[in-house]
Amino acid sequence: MNAHLRRAAVAVAASAMAVSLAACGSAKESGDKTDEPAAKKGDDITIGLLLPENQTARYEKFDKPLIEEKISELTNGKAKLVYANAKQDATLQTQQVDTMITNKVDALIVDAVDSKAIAGAVKKAKEADIPVVAFDRLAEGPIDAYTSFDNEEVGHVQGKALVEALGDKAKDGQIVMMNGAITDPNAALFKKGAKAELDGKVTVGKEYDTKEWKPENANANMEAAISALGKDKIVGVYSANDGMAGGIITALKAAGFDKLPPVTGQDAELAGVQRIVAGEQFMSVYKPYAPEAAAAAEMAVALAKGESLDSIAKQKVSSPTTKDVPSVLVPVVSLTKDNINDTVVKDGVYTVAEICTPKFKAACDQLGLK
Repeated sequence: MNAHLRRAAVAVAASAMAVSLAACGSAKESGDKTDEPAAKKGDDITIGLLLPENQTARYEKFDKPLIEEKISELTNGKAKLVYANAKQDATLQTQQVDTMITNKVDALIVDAVDSKAIAGAVKKAKEADIPVVAFDRLAEGPIDAYTSFDNEEVGHVQGKALVEALGDKAKDGQIVMMNGAITDPNAALFKKGAKAELDGKVTVGKEYDTKEWKPENANANMEAAISALGKDKIVGVYSANDGMAGGIITALKAAGFDKLPPVTGQDAELAGVQRIVAGEQFMSVYKPYAPEAAAAAEMAVALAKGESLDSIAKQKVSSPTTKDVPSVLVPVVSLTKDNINDTVVKDGVYTVAEICTPKFKAACDQLGLK
């Protein structure tokens, strides 16, 4: 694991969340109860990690190495992590769960491509006595634990930032809403939170649910919105994440906007942070990956060992299929040009050198990023 990831894991986990490991009790925290408690296991366990796609930088660059390092730390280096990426294919992810079950992993961490489609695979894991931790997205089926960010709050942060960026211009035109994929339950929560802030303050001229979160799909949607509304009528864009914001901004530039309207984002991807530095993107949502990864690792290890989650998961979240799932929800931060130093740089996610490449050096100097 490289140095800035290690700094991120240490600094963010220490500051954002302290998760105790004093764990004991039964293996089953939600769903069906067994008559007999699971046999306790030692550190020699196998954890399966299934991530949804590799288009978004966070999964391969942050989540996987952070989870892997935390599991190693919790098990004195004795645990094994088995990893698979579904590349945005829900059918492939179901097959990957089947493989993990066949290989008899002791616990699964799953970030679902499609929260509904994964339910059958989760049920099969449960029937094989393999506990499942839903990571980042609330998978349906009998999951045992869940960790994510407060996703409705993400939408509130985005919507509030856009309203503040627009100021008096909010009444002068219309905004375009570029929501995430309908297969992702988080997208609905982002949308709900954002609309709570936007309703009555702005007029939504066009709204899209963006297939597979792909930047090229957001780009095509934005081109259609510009054609339908006219560029003079668009005063702002709600973009649910940074990848789509990139596609949106490309479309805005191609349409010849004299000045780019404020565009939101999420994930604090490096390209998004650089666009914020350059004044092309107004904001992103910084989600500290280290505490989310730590929570997933700690819950998976505890469940694999037949231990309780009481000291780890202090919250409860219900899915359409499972009530009161033990959960850890991590707070988020609105990232703008004013707090880059105090967030992603301070937490070691990126160095100033990574952000301030020659293309962005002048803008970085203006912001005092050195």
